Amino acid sequence: MGKLAHSSVGCPTCHVNHEEYPHPAGIPKPVCASCHQQVGADNARGIHGQEIRKGNSAAPECNTCHGAAHEVQNTKTEKFRTAVPETCGMCHSDVATAFQASVHGRAVARGVSQAPVCTDCHGEHSILPPSNAASPVNSRNIRDTCGGCHGDVRLARKFGMPADRLVSFDASFHGLAAKAGSQTVANCASCHGVHNILPSSDPRSTTSAKNLAATCGRCHPGAGKRFTIGPVHLTEARTETAAVGWVRRFYLWTIPIAIGLMLLHNAGDWARKLYRLRLSRTARQNRPVAVEPQFRMFGFERLQHALLAISFLTLVWSGFALKFPDQWWARPMLLWESSGSVRSTVHRIAAVVFMAVAMMHVISLVTSARLRWHWKSLAPKAQDIREGMGTFAYNLGLISHPPALAEHSYIEKAEYWAVVWGAVVMILSGVTLWANDLALAWMPKSILDVATSVHFYEAVLATLAILVWHFYSVIFDPDVYPLDTAAITGFSTRPRDTESETTEISEELTSQS
Repeated sequence: MGKLAHSSVGCPTCHVNHEEYPHPAGIPKPVCASCHQQVGADNARGIHGQEIRKGNSAAPECNTCHGAAHEVQNTKTEKFRTAVPETCGMCHSDVATAFQASVHGRAVARGVSQAPVCTDCHGEHSILPPSNAASPVNSRNIRDTCGGCHGDVRLARKFGMPADRLVSFDASFHGLAAKAGSQTVANCASCHGVHNILPSSDPRSTTSAKNLAATCGRCHPGAGKRFTIGPVHLTEARTETAAVGWVRRFYLWTIPIAIGLMLLHNAGDWARKLYRLRLSRTARQNRPVAVEPQFRMFGFERLQHALLAISFLTLVWSGFALKFPDQWWARPMLLWESSGSVRSTVHRIAAVVFMAVAMMHVISLVTSARLRWHWKSLAPKAQDIREGMGTFAYNLGLISHPPALAEHSYIEKAEYWAVVWGAVVMILSGVTLWANDLALAWMPKSILDVATSVHFYEAVLATLAILVWHFYSVIFDPDVYPLDTAAITGFSTRPRDTESETTEISEELTSQS
Protein backbone atom coordinates (compact mmCIF):
# COMPACT_ATOMS: atom_id res chain seq x y z
CA MET A 1 0.00 0.00 0.00
CA GLY A 2 3.10 2.27 0.05
CA LYS A 3 2.43 5.83 1.25
CA LEU A 4 -1.31 5.57 0.97
CA ALA A 5 -3.55 6.69 3.83
CA HIS A 6 -4.00 3.16 5.19
CA SER A 7 -0.38 2.01 4.75
CA SER A 8 0.04 1.75 8.51
CA VAL A 9 -3.28 -0.02 9.10
CA GLY A 10 -3.15 -3.82 9.37
CA CYS A 11 -5.50 -6.01 7.35
CA PRO A 12 -7.36 -7.39 10.44
CA THR A 13 -8.57 -3.88 11.22
CA CYS A 14 -10.94 -4.00 8.27
CA HIS A 15 -11.10 -7.72 7.39
CA VAL A 16 -12.30 -9.81 10.33
CA ASN A 17 -11.60 -13.55 10.27
CA HIS A 18 -9.25 -13.06 7.34
CA GLU A 19 -6.88 -15.72 8.68
CA GLU A 20 -9.41 -18.46 7.97
CA TYR A 21 -9.08 -20.06 4.58
CA PRO A 22 -11.08 -20.45 2.59
CA HIS A 23 -12.51 -17.14 3.79
CA PRO A 24 -15.93 -17.50 5.42
CA ALA A 25 -18.89 -16.45 3.31
CA GLY A 26 -21.25 -13.63 4.31
CA ILE A 27 -18.66 -11.48 6.08
CA PRO A 28 -20.01 -7.90 5.98
CA LYS A 29 -18.17 -5.33 3.91
CA PRO A 30 -15.89 -3.11 6.01
CA VAL A 31 -17.59 0.13 7.13
CA CYS A 32 -15.39 3.22 7.06
CA ALA A 33 -17.38 4.84 9.87
CA SER A 34 -16.28 2.10 12.27
CA CYS A 35 -12.93 3.92 12.46
CA HIS A 36 -13.91 7.34 11.15
CA GLN A 37 -16.91 7.88 13.38
CA GLN A 38 -17.03 11.69 13.25
CA VAL A 39 -16.48 11.71 9.50
CA GLY A 40 -19.25 9.13 9.12
CA ALA A 41 -21.64 11.24 11.21
CA ASP A 42 -20.80 14.35 9.19
CA ASN A 43 -21.32 12.53 5.91
CA ALA A 44 -24.65 11.10 7.07
CA ARG A 45 -25.79 14.64 7.96
CA GLY A 46 -24.68 16.05 4.62
CA ILE A 47 -26.51 16.05 1.30
CA HIS A 48 -24.55 13.02 0.03
CA GLY A 49 -25.47 10.88 3.02
CA GLN A 50 -29.10 11.97 2.74
CA GLU A 51 -29.19 10.89 -0.91
CA ILE A 52 -27.68 7.51 -0.04
CA ARG A 53 -30.41 6.94 2.56
CA LYS A 54 -33.01 7.82 -0.08
CA GLY A 55 -31.63 5.00 -2.23
CA ASN A 56 -29.94 7.20 -4.84
CA SER A 57 -27.43 4.81 -6.39
CA ALA A 58 -25.54 7.70 -8.02
CA ALA A 59 -24.82 9.40 -4.71
CA PRO A 60 -21.10 9.36 -3.92
CA GLU A 61 -19.74 7.04 -1.23
CA CYS A 62 -16.38 7.18 0.53
CA ASN A 63 -14.47 5.41 -2.26
CA THR A 64 -15.94 7.76 -4.89
CA CYS A 65 -13.87 10.64 -3.56
CA HIS A 66 -11.08 8.88 -1.65
CA GLY A 67 -10.35 5.99 -3.98
CA ALA A 68 -10.81 2.23 -3.69
CA ALA A 69 -10.38 0.64 -0.29
CA HIS A 70 -6.75 -0.40 -0.87
CA GLU A 71 -5.83 2.84 -2.67
CA VAL A 72 -7.23 5.48 -0.31
CA GLN A 73 -5.26 8.68 -0.89
CA ASN A 74 -3.74 10.82 1.84
CA THR A 75 -5.95 13.93 2.01
CA LYS A 76 -3.14 16.07 3.48
CA THR A 77 -1.11 16.09 0.29
CA GLU A 78 -1.10 18.95 -2.19
CA LYS A 79 -1.83 16.43 -4.95
CA PHE A 80 -5.12 15.40 -3.32
CA ARG A 81 -6.16 19.02 -2.65
CA THR A 82 -5.44 20.10 -6.22
CA ALA A 83 -7.53 17.21 -7.53
CA VAL A 84 -10.62 18.17 -5.47
CA PRO A 85 -12.29 20.23 -8.25
CA GLU A 86 -11.80 17.36 -10.70
CA THR A 87 -13.13 14.87 -8.15
CA CYS A 88 -16.26 16.91 -7.50
CA GLY A 89 -16.54 17.51 -11.24
CA MET A 90 -17.22 13.81 -11.81
CA CYS A 91 -20.79 14.56 -10.72
CA HIS A 92 -20.91 18.36 -10.95
CA SER A 93 -19.39 18.82 -14.39
CA ASP A 94 -21.00 22.19 -15.20
CA VAL A 95 -19.90 23.63 -11.88
CA ALA A 96 -16.38 22.27 -12.33
CA THR A 97 -16.11 23.88 -15.78
CA ALA A 98 -17.19 27.27 -14.43
CA PHE A 99 -14.82 26.93 -11.47
CA GLN A 100 -11.81 26.03 -13.58
CA ALA A 101 -12.31 29.21 -15.66
CA SER A 102 -12.70 31.38 -12.55
CA VAL A 103 -10.02 33.33 -10.73
CA HIS A 104 -9.98 30.65 -8.03
CA GLY A 105 -9.74 27.75 -10.48
CA ARG A 106 -6.92 29.38 -12.43
CA ALA A 107 -5.02 29.97 -9.19
CA VAL A 108 -5.39 26.29 -8.27
CA ALA A 109 -4.12 25.30 -11.71
CA ARG A 110 -1.07 27.55 -11.20
CA GLY A 111 -0.25 25.64 -8.03
CA VAL A 112 -1.31 28.32 -5.51
CA SER A 113 -1.79 26.20 -2.42
CA GLN A 114 -3.90 28.81 -0.57
CA ALA A 115 -6.40 29.14 -3.44
CA PRO A 116 -9.84 27.85 -2.40
CA VAL A 117 -11.22 24.60 -3.77
CA CYS A 118 -14.74 23.17 -3.46
CA THR A 119 -14.27 21.89 0.09
CA ASP A 120 -13.07 25.26 1.42
CA CYS A 121 -16.47 26.82 0.72
CA HIS A 122 -18.87 23.87 0.90
CA GLY A 123 -17.22 21.77 3.58
CA GLU A 124 -15.78 18.27 3.25
CA HIS A 125 -18.19 15.63 4.53
CA SER A 126 -21.10 17.57 6.07
CA ILE A 127 -21.92 19.27 2.78
CA LEU A 128 -25.29 21.00 3.08
CA PRO A 129 -27.48 22.69 0.46
CA PRO A 130 -27.35 26.54 0.37
CA SER A 131 -30.92 26.64 1.70
CA ASN A 132 -29.77 25.08 4.99
CA ALA A 133 -28.98 27.78 7.59
CA ALA A 134 -25.97 25.74 8.78
CA SER A 135 -24.38 25.63 5.34
CA PRO A 136 -21.29 27.81 4.91
CA VAL A 137 -22.73 28.93 1.55
CA ASN A 138 -26.09 29.92 3.01
CA SER A 139 -26.85 33.62 2.45
CA ARG A 140 -26.36 34.29 6.18
CA ASN A 141 -22.88 32.75 6.15
CA ILE A 142 -21.48 33.83 2.78
CA ARG A 143 -19.79 36.88 4.28
CA ASP A 144 -17.85 34.76 6.80
CA THR A 145 -17.01 32.08 4.24
CA CYS A 146 -15.57 34.56 1.74
CA GLY A 147 -14.04 36.50 4.62
CA GLY A 148 -11.95 33.49 5.58
CA CYS A 149 -9.59 34.50 2.76
CA HIS A 150 -10.58 38.06 1.86
CA GLY A 151 -10.52 39.15 5.49
CA ASP A 152 -7.06 37.66 6.08
CA VAL A 153 -4.50 40.48 6.04
CA ARG A 154 -1.58 38.12 5.46
CA LEU A 155 -3.18 36.54 2.40
CA ALA A 156 -4.15 39.96 1.08
CA ARG A 157 -0.55 41.16 1.35
CA LYS A 158 0.89 38.00 -0.13
CA PHE A 159 -1.31 37.97 -3.23
CA GLY A 160 -1.88 41.71 -3.62
CA MET A 161 -5.62 41.52 -2.89
CA PRO A 162 -7.51 44.53 -1.48
CA ALA A 163 -7.44 44.16 2.30
CA ASP A 164 -10.55 46.26 2.93
CA ARG A 165 -13.25 44.25 1.18
CA LEU A 166 -14.72 42.78 4.35
CA VAL A 167 -14.58 46.06 6.25
CA SER A 168 -16.13 48.08 3.43
CA PHE A 169 -18.87 45.47 2.95
CA ASP A 170 -19.72 45.46 6.66
CA ALA A 171 -20.05 49.26 6.63
CA SER A 172 -22.29 49.27 3.56
CA PHE A 173 -26.09 49.03 3.45
CA HIS A 174 -25.79 45.42 2.27
CA GLY A 175 -23.41 44.47 5.07
CA LEU A 176 -25.49 46.09 7.81
CA ALA A 177 -28.67 44.46 6.53
CA ALA A 178 -26.93 41.07 6.32
CA LYS A 179 -25.68 41.46 9.88
CA ALA A 180 -29.27 42.07 10.95
CA GLY A 181 -30.26 38.71 9.48
CA SER A 182 -31.69 39.72 6.12
CA GLN A 183 -31.59 36.77 3.72
CA THR A 184 -32.64 38.76 0.68
CA VAL A 185 -30.04 41.52 0.72
CA ALA A 186 -27.11 41.18 -1.66
CA ASN A 187 -24.06 39.29 -0.38
CA CYS A 188 -20.66 38.57 -1.92
CA ALA A 189 -22.02 35.88 -4.27
CA SER A 190 -24.92 38.08 -5.42
CA CYS A 191 -22.50 40.44 -7.13
CA HIS A 192 -19.34 38.42 -7.78
CA GLY A 193 -20.94 35.12 -8.71
CA VAL A 194 -20.62 31.70 -7.13
CA HIS A 195 -18.35 29.43 -9.15
CA ASN A 196 -17.77 31.77 -12.10
CA ILE A 197 -15.93 34.46 -10.10
CA LEU A 198 -13.73 36.57 -12.35
CA PRO A 199 -11.70 39.74 -11.79
CA SER A 200 -13.60 42.94 -12.59
CA SER A 201 -11.10 43.63 -15.38
CA ASP A 202 -12.41 40.56 -17.25
CA PRO A 203 -15.27 41.59 -19.59
CA ARG A 204 -17.07 38.34 -18.66
CA SER A 205 -17.08 39.25 -14.95
CA THR A 206 -20.39 40.12 -13.31
CA THR A 207 -18.58 43.05 -11.70
CA SER A 208 -17.08 44.33 -14.94
CA ALA A 209 -18.02 47.96 -15.60
CA LYS A 210 -20.14 47.02 -18.61
CA ASN A 211 -21.99 44.29 -16.64
CA LEU A 212 -22.64 46.18 -13.40
CA ALA A 213 -25.97 47.54 -14.66
CA ALA A 214 -27.24 43.99 -15.21
CA THR A 215 -25.77 42.71 -11.93
CA CYS A 216 -27.13 45.53 -9.78
CA GLY A 217 -30.31 45.58 -11.86
CA ARG A 218 -31.33 42.19 -10.51
CA CYS A 219 -32.19 43.92 -7.22
CA HIS A 220 -32.36 47.56 -8.37
CA PRO A 221 -34.26 47.65 -11.68
CA GLY A 222 -32.81 50.22 -14.05
CA ALA A 223 -29.65 50.80 -12.02
CA GLY A 224 -26.77 52.12 -14.08
CA LYS A 225 -28.76 52.47 -17.29
CA ARG A 226 -28.18 56.23 -17.50
CA PHE A 227 -25.02 56.74 -15.41
CA THR A 228 -21.99 54.66 -14.50
CA ILE A 229 -22.44 52.90 -11.17
CA GLY A 230 -18.84 53.44 -10.05
CA PRO A 231 -17.00 51.97 -7.02
CA VAL A 232 -19.02 49.68 -4.78
CA HIS A 233 -16.57 48.93 -1.95
CA LEU A 234 -15.98 52.42 -0.51
CA THR A 235 -13.08 53.00 1.87
CA GLU A 236 -12.19 56.32 3.47
CA ALA A 237 -9.52 58.24 1.56
CA ARG A 238 -8.92 55.31 -0.80
CA THR A 239 -11.79 54.18 -2.99
CA GLU A 240 -14.36 56.82 -2.02
CA THR A 241 -15.38 59.34 -4.67
CA ALA A 242 -14.11 62.92 -4.47
CA ALA A 243 -17.58 64.18 -3.47
CA VAL A 244 -17.82 61.71 -0.57
CA GLY A 245 -14.34 62.77 0.53
CA TRP A 246 -15.36 66.43 0.57
CA VAL A 247 -18.45 65.64 2.63
CA ARG A 248 -16.48 63.58 5.10
CA ARG A 249 -13.78 66.22 5.57
CA PHE A 250 -16.36 69.01 5.89
CA TYR A 251 -18.19 67.26 8.72
CA LEU A 252 -15.03 66.02 10.43
CA TRP A 253 -14.07 69.68 10.81
CA THR A 254 -17.55 71.12 11.36
CA ILE A 255 -18.77 68.69 14.03
CA PRO A 256 -15.91 69.09 16.57
CA ILE A 257 -15.70 72.88 16.02
CA ALA A 258 -19.46 73.47 16.33
CA ILE A 259 -19.99 71.14 19.29
CA GLY A 260 -16.79 72.37 20.94
CA LEU A 261 -17.99 76.00 20.79
CA MET A 262 -21.37 74.94 22.17
CA LEU A 263 -19.67 73.20 25.09
CA LEU A 264 -17.51 76.24 25.84
CA HIS A 265 -20.50 78.57 25.65
CA ASN A 266 -22.68 76.45 27.94
CA ALA A 267 -19.91 75.60 30.40
CA GLY A 268 -19.20 79.30 30.88
CA ASP A 269 -22.90 80.10 31.18
CA TRP A 270 -23.39 77.34 33.76
CA ALA A 271 -20.43 78.51 35.85
CA ARG A 272 -21.60 82.15 35.79
CA LYS A 273 -25.16 81.24 36.76
CA LEU A 274 -24.04 78.79 39.44
CA TYR A 275 -22.02 81.56 41.03
CA ARG A 276 -24.85 84.07 40.78
CA LEU A 277 -27.52 81.70 42.12
CA ARG A 278 -25.52 79.83 44.78
CA LEU A 279 -22.26 81.54 45.68
CA SER A 280 -22.68 85.29 45.22
CA ARG A 281 -23.47 87.80 47.97
CA THR A 282 -27.04 88.09 46.69
CA ALA A 283 -27.49 84.34 46.86
CA ARG A 284 -26.05 84.19 50.39
CA GLN A 285 -28.56 86.81 51.52
CA ASN A 286 -31.34 84.56 50.17
CA ARG A 287 -32.96 87.32 48.19
CA PRO A 288 -36.21 85.91 46.79
CA VAL A 289 -36.50 86.20 43.07
CA ALA A 290 -40.02 86.41 41.72
CA VAL A 291 -40.27 84.87 38.29
CA GLU A 292 -43.38 85.61 36.29
CA PRO A 293 -44.17 82.86 33.74
CA GLN A 294 -43.72 84.04 30.17
CA PHE A 295 -45.94 82.90 27.33
CA ARG A 296 -43.87 81.05 24.73
CA MET A 297 -45.89 78.48 22.77
CA PHE A 298 -49.44 78.11 21.48
CA GLY A 299 -51.20 74.76 21.79
CA PHE A 300 -50.64 73.88 18.12
CA GLU A 301 -46.94 74.66 18.50
CA ARG A 302 -46.72 72.40 21.54
CA LEU A 303 -48.32 69.59 19.51
CA GLN A 304 -45.73 70.12 16.77
CA HIS A 305 -42.94 70.11 19.35
CA ALA A 306 -44.17 66.85 20.91
CA LEU A 307 -44.41 65.10 17.54
CA LEU A 308 -41.01 66.49 16.53
CA ALA A 309 -39.37 65.32 19.76
CA ILE A 310 -40.85 61.82 19.57
CA SER A 311 -40.02 61.34 15.88
CA PHE A 312 -36.50 62.77 16.30
CA LEU A 313 -35.61 60.55 19.26
CA THR A 314 -37.02 57.50 17.46
CA LEU A 315 -35.04 58.38 14.34
CA VAL A 316 -31.85 58.70 16.39
CA TRP A 317 -32.29 55.37 18.15
CA SER A 318 -33.40 53.35 15.13
CA GLY A 319 -30.96 55.09 12.76
CA PHE A 320 -27.88 54.49 14.87
CA ALA A 321 -29.15 50.97 15.62
CA LEU A 322 -29.06 50.36 11.86
CA LYS A 323 -25.48 51.65 11.69
CA PHE A 324 -24.17 50.10 14.92
CA PRO A 325 -26.25 46.95 15.56
CA ASP A 326 -23.66 45.42 17.91
CA GLN A 327 -23.99 48.15 20.55
CA TRP A 328 -25.88 47.41 23.77
CA TRP A 329 -28.43 50.18 23.22
CA ALA A 330 -29.35 48.71 19.82
CA ARG A 331 -30.01 45.19 21.10
CA PRO A 332 -33.55 45.78 22.43
CA MET A 333 -34.70 46.67 18.92
CA LEU A 334 -32.87 43.67 17.46
CA LEU A 335 -34.86 41.37 19.76
CA TRP A 336 -37.98 42.16 17.73
CA GLU A 337 -36.40 41.21 14.41
CA SER A 338 -36.73 37.88 12.66
CA SER A 339 -37.00 37.76 8.88
CA GLY A 340 -37.62 41.51 8.48
CA SER A 341 -35.76 44.53 9.78
CA VAL A 342 -37.82 46.16 12.51
CA ARG A 343 -35.22 48.91 12.77
CA SER A 344 -35.69 50.11 9.20
CA THR A 345 -39.50 49.93 9.53
CA VAL A 346 -39.47 51.96 12.74
CA HIS A 347 -36.98 54.39 11.22
CA ARG A 348 -39.17 55.00 8.17
CA ILE A 349 -42.35 55.42 10.22
CA ALA A 350 -40.58 58.01 12.38
CA ALA A 351 -39.29 59.69 9.20
CA VAL A 352 -42.84 60.01 7.87
CA VAL A 353 -43.96 61.59 11.15
CA PHE A 354 -40.95 63.94 11.05
CA MET A 355 -41.76 65.02 7.48
CA ALA A 356 -45.43 65.45 8.40
CA VAL A 357 -44.45 67.77 11.26
CA ALA A 358 -42.26 69.80 8.91
CA MET A 359 -45.19 70.12 6.51
CA MET A 360 -47.52 71.08 9.37
CA HIS A 361 -45.14 73.85 10.35
CA VAL A 362 -44.88 75.26 6.83
CA ILE A 363 -48.65 75.13 6.27
CA SER A 364 -49.34 76.78 9.63
CA LEU A 365 -47.02 79.66 8.80
CA VAL A 366 -48.80 80.17 5.48
CA THR A 367 -52.36 79.90 6.74
CA SER A 368 -52.25 81.37 10.27
CA ALA A 369 -51.48 85.06 10.71
CA ARG A 370 -51.14 84.56 14.47
CA LEU A 371 -48.53 81.83 14.13
CA ARG A 372 -46.78 83.72 11.37
CA TRP A 373 -46.56 86.79 13.61
CA HIS A 374 -45.24 84.62 16.45
CA TRP A 375 -42.49 83.05 14.36
CA LYS A 376 -41.41 86.34 12.82
CA SER A 377 -39.59 87.05 16.07
CA LEU A 378 -37.12 84.29 15.08
CA ALA A 379 -36.04 86.07 11.93
CA PRO A 380 -32.24 86.60 12.00
CA LYS A 381 -30.98 90.14 12.71
CA ALA A 382 -27.57 91.76 12.88
CA GLN A 383 -28.20 92.25 16.59
CA ASP A 384 -28.05 88.45 17.06
CA ILE A 385 -24.38 88.38 16.10
CA ARG A 386 -23.56 91.08 18.66
CA GLU A 387 -25.60 89.26 21.33
CA GLY A 388 -23.93 85.92 20.59
CA MET A 389 -20.37 87.22 20.51
CA GLY A 390 -20.92 89.37 23.60
CA THR A 391 -22.47 86.55 25.62
CA PHE A 392 -19.79 84.10 24.52
CA ALA A 393 -17.06 86.54 25.57
CA TYR A 394 -18.83 87.13 28.89
CA ASN A 395 -19.22 83.39 29.56
CA LEU A 396 -15.49 82.91 28.96
CA GLY A 397 -14.64 85.77 31.32
CA LEU A 398 -13.28 88.01 28.56
CA ILE A 399 -15.65 90.90 29.43
CA SER A 400 -17.27 91.84 32.71
CA HIS A 401 -20.74 92.85 31.56
CA PRO A 402 -23.19 90.57 29.70
CA PRO A 403 -25.16 92.04 26.81
CA ALA A 404 -28.92 92.45 27.10
CA LEU A 405 -30.74 89.76 25.13
CA ALA A 406 -33.87 90.09 23.02
CA GLU A 407 -37.03 88.23 24.02
CA HIS A 408 -36.14 85.58 21.42
CA SER A 409 -32.38 85.62 21.63
CA TYR A 410 -29.66 84.25 19.39
CA ILE A 411 -29.86 81.00 21.40
CA GLU A 412 -33.38 80.20 20.22
CA LYS A 413 -32.80 81.56 16.72
CA ALA A 414 -29.65 79.51 16.20
CA GLU A 415 -31.48 76.40 17.33
CA TYR A 416 -34.56 77.05 15.18
CA TRP A 417 -32.63 77.66 11.98
CA ALA A 418 -30.34 74.72 12.71
CA VAL A 419 -33.46 72.52 12.92
CA VAL A 420 -34.73 73.95 9.63
CA TRP A 421 -31.39 73.32 7.92
CA GLY A 422 -31.03 69.86 9.43
CA ALA A 423 -34.59 68.90 8.48
CA VAL A 424 -34.05 69.89 4.84
CA VAL A 425 -30.73 68.01 4.62
CA MET A 426 -31.99 64.89 6.41
CA ILE A 427 -35.25 64.72 4.44
CA LEU A 428 -33.54 65.14 1.06
CA SER A 429 -30.79 62.62 1.82
CA GLY A 430 -33.16 60.22 3.58
CA VAL A 431 -35.71 60.19 0.75
CA THR A 432 -32.87 59.55 -1.72
CA LEU A 433 -31.73 56.54 0.30
CA TRP A 434 -35.28 55.29 0.80
CA ALA A 435 -36.00 55.47 -2.94
CA ASN A 436 -32.65 53.88 -3.80
CA ASP A 437 -34.01 51.96 -6.80
CA LEU A 438 -35.34 55.16 -8.34
CA ALA A 439 -32.15 57.02 -7.44
CA LEU A 440 -29.94 54.39 -9.07
CA ALA A 441 -32.15 54.37 -12.16
CA TRP A 442 -31.94 58.14 -12.69
CA MET A 443 -28.73 59.29 -10.99
CA PRO A 444 -25.11 58.18 -10.63
CA LYS A 445 -24.40 55.88 -7.71
CA SER A 446 -22.08 58.60 -6.39
CA ILE A 447 -25.20 60.64 -5.49
CA LEU A 448 -26.36 57.75 -3.32
CA ASP A 449 -22.91 57.55 -1.73
CA VAL A 450 -22.96 61.29 -0.97
CA ALA A 451 -26.49 61.00 0.46
CA THR A 452 -25.36 58.14 2.70
CA SER A 453 -22.40 60.12 4.01
CA VAL A 454 -24.39 63.33 4.50
CA HIS A 455 -27.26 61.48 6.24
CA PHE A 456 -24.91 59.85 8.74
CA TYR A 457 -22.74 62.85 9.58
CA GLU A 458 -25.69 65.25 9.75
CA ALA A 459 -27.40 62.81 12.14
CA VAL A 460 -24.31 62.83 14.36
CA LEU A 461 -24.19 66.63 14.30
CA ALA A 462 -27.92 66.99 15.00
CA THR A 463 -27.87 64.49 17.86
CA LEU A 464 -24.88 66.13 19.55
CA ALA A 465 -26.37 69.60 19.05
CA ILE A 466 -29.63 68.56 20.72
CA LEU A 467 -27.73 66.99 23.63
CA VAL A 468 -25.29 69.87 24.13
CA TRP A 469 -27.34 72.92 23.11
CA HIS A 470 -31.06 72.20 23.44
CA PHE A 471 -30.97 69.94 26.50
CA TYR A 472 -28.80 72.46 28.29
CA SER A 473 -31.20 75.29 27.41
CA VAL A 474 -34.36 73.49 28.56
CA ILE A 475 -33.04 71.19 31.31
CA PHE A 476 -29.55 71.90 32.68
CA ASP A 477 -29.58 75.69 32.53
CA PRO A 478 -29.62 76.73 36.23
CA ASP A 479 -32.30 79.33 35.43
CA VAL A 480 -34.84 76.63 34.45
CA TYR A 481 -33.55 73.40 36.05
CA PRO A 482 -35.01 70.76 36.25
CA LEU A 483 -37.17 71.67 33.23
CA ASP A 484 -38.38 74.60 31.17
CA THR A 485 -42.11 73.86 31.03
CA ALA A 486 -42.84 75.92 27.89
CA ALA A 487 -43.24 72.80 25.72
CA ILE A 488 -45.80 71.39 28.19
CA THR A 489 -47.77 74.37 29.53
CA GLY A 490 -46.89 77.03 26.97
CA PHE A 491 -45.32 79.20 29.67
CA SER A 492 -41.64 79.40 30.59
CA THR A 493 -40.26 80.10 34.06
CA ARG A 494 -37.01 81.44 32.61
CA PRO A 495 -36.20 84.88 34.10
CA ARG A 496 -36.44 87.77 31.66
CA ASP A 497 -32.99 89.02 30.75
CA THR A 498 -33.90 92.68 31.23
CA GLU A 499 -31.73 95.73 31.57
CA SER A 500 -32.41 95.84 35.34
CA GLU A 501 -31.22 92.26 35.74
CA THR A 502 -28.14 93.02 33.68
CA THR A 503 -27.41 96.03 35.88
CA GLU A 504 -27.86 93.94 39.03
CA ILE A 505 -25.39 91.33 37.77
CA SER A 506 -22.90 94.01 36.81
CA GLU A 507 -23.14 95.63 40.24
CA GLU A 508 -22.61 92.27 41.90
CA LEU A 509 -19.48 91.66 39.81
CA THR A 510 -18.19 95.18 40.54
CA SER A 511 -18.67 94.76 44.29
CA GLN A 512 -16.85 91.44 44.25
CA SER A 513 -13.91 92.94 42.40
